[in-house]
Amino acid sequence: MKDLESWLKERNITEVECLVSDITGIARGKITPVSKFVAEKGMRLPESVLLQTVTGDYVDDDIYYSLLDPADIDMLCRPDPAAIYPVPWALEPTAQVIHDCHDKRGNPIELSCRNQLKRVLALYAAQGWKPIVAPEMEFYLTKRCEDPDLPLQPPIGRSGRQETGRQSFSIDAANEFDPLFEDMYDWCEAQGLDIDTLIHEEGTAQMEINFRHGDPLELADQVFLFKRTLREAALKHDVAATFMAKPVTNEPGSAMHIHQSVVDVETGRSVFANDDGGMSQLFLHHIGGLQRYIPEALPLMAPNVNSFRRFLPDTSAPVNVEWGEENRTCGLRVPDSSAQNRRIENRLPGADANAYLAIAGSLLCGYLGMVHGLNPSAPVQGRAFERRNMRLPFTLEQALERMEHCSELQRHMGQRFVTGYVAVKRVENENYKRVISSWEREFLLLSV
Repeated sequence: MKDLESWLKERNITEVECLVSDITGIARGKITPVSKFVAEKGMRLPESVLLQTVTGDYVDDDIYYSLLDPADIDMLCRPDPAAIYPVPWALEPTAQVIHDCHDKRGNPIELSCRNQLKRVLALYAAQGWKPIVAPEMEFYLTKRCEDPDLPLQPPIGRSGRQETGRQSFSIDAANEFDPLFEDMYDWCEAQGLDIDTLIHEEGTAQMEINFRHGDPLELADQVFLFKRTLREAALKHDVAATFMAKPVTNEPGSAMHIHQSVVDVETGRSVFANDDGGMSQLFLHHIGGLQRYIPEALPLMAPNVNSFRRFLPDTSAPVNVEWGEENRTCGLRVPDSSAQNRRIENRLPGADANAYLAIAGSLLCGYLGMVHGLNPSAPVQGRAFERRNMRLPFTLEQALERMEHCSELQRHMGQRFVTGYVAVKRVENENYKRVISSWEREFLLLSV
C-alpha cells in the first residue's frame, strides 16, 4: 500500500475507482475518496457480483446457494499495486485500481475471472514456461441510438457524411474520426496502455486496435481498461463504440484475435522453435491442444448468443479449428515470423469476450496439448471454410453443454467456476429467448 499511497499523493488523486471484472467483463466496484481507500486498503463486495448476468439478474437459487455462502457474505477485494491507472477523462483527479478477489481466509476466489487467468499462468510457471500474448481488438463506431429495436447506423465523420461501402485499410476513412482517436491515444498513453496500430477494418466504420505483445495478465488488464477508454472517447464525440461480436446485419463481426507464444523462463528462448529454427514438437502440441479443447472452451471465447452470429461460412470469421501458415481462413493461423517470434493466432474469440477468460481459455487449451503431447491435424492449404471441417458447436446452448462436461476444464478451472459460468450464460440465454426479434415479426407475423 505504501507504493499505492505515494502514487496517489504524487498525482493529487482525490477519488479512486475500485474495480473488479465480473464474468461478462463489466467493471464493478466502488468509487471512494482517496482517504477512505488508503485507510481500508481495499474494499468489500458481495461475492454474488461474480454471478451477475449482463442483464443484472442472477442464477437460479439452487445453483446460487450451492456456490455462494447462504448468508451472501462479502468477499475481500485487495488492490493490485501493479494495476493502478489514472482516469484521464474524469473531471477531478481520479485513479482506477484493479482488485483481486479473496475469501475471508485470504484464498483467491475461484469465480473471479482475473484469478482464473492467474491459475493458468501458474500452470505454465510450474513447467518453467512463460506465455506471451498480443490481442487485436475489433470494434464498430456507430451513431448513438436510444431505441434498441432500431438497426445501428454508421456515424457522421469530419466530412459531415456517413461512411458507405467497405473501406478496408482506408487511411482517409479512419481519419474521418481523427478527433476521437486522438483522445483515445492520449488517454491510453496517460494510462500506460500499450496500444500499437490502428486500422480500418472491413465493415462500415469498423476499426481495429493492436496491442503490443507482453505478459498475459497485464494485457488482459489493458484490454479491460481499453474498452472503458474507447467508450468514453466515443461518448465525448457524440458517437457510440461497440464490441458486440455481430452488431450490424450483413456486416463482418468483430473479433479479439489472440497471438500467443511461449518462452523458456531461464533462457528466454521460444519453446516453439527448434535449434535449427523449425517448428518444435511443443509448438505442434500447443496447436493440437487448441484443436482438441477449443470446442469445449468456446463459451470463454464466444460468451453470448450474439457471439455465434460471427460463425457463418464464407465470411471473414473462421468456422473451424484448422491451422495453417499465413492462412486467415483457418481458426488457428501461424503468421510468418522469425523462429524466436513464432506464434499461433487464435482467430476464434469475439471482441465481446471477457479478455481475462478468453486469454485464460486459449492458453489453457494450448497448455493441455503441450503436457499431454497432443498432435495437430495436417495444416490446411487453401480455403478452410468448408463446413465438413467444422468441429465447433453451432449455438451457445450446444457450447455450454460441451463446456459443462469437459473434465479438463473442471480440473484446471475448478468445478465451482465451470458450474457458475455455465449457469450465468444459461440465464442470459433464457432472457434472450423471451425477446421477439424483428425478423420474426417481419417474416412470420402474417405468413404462418
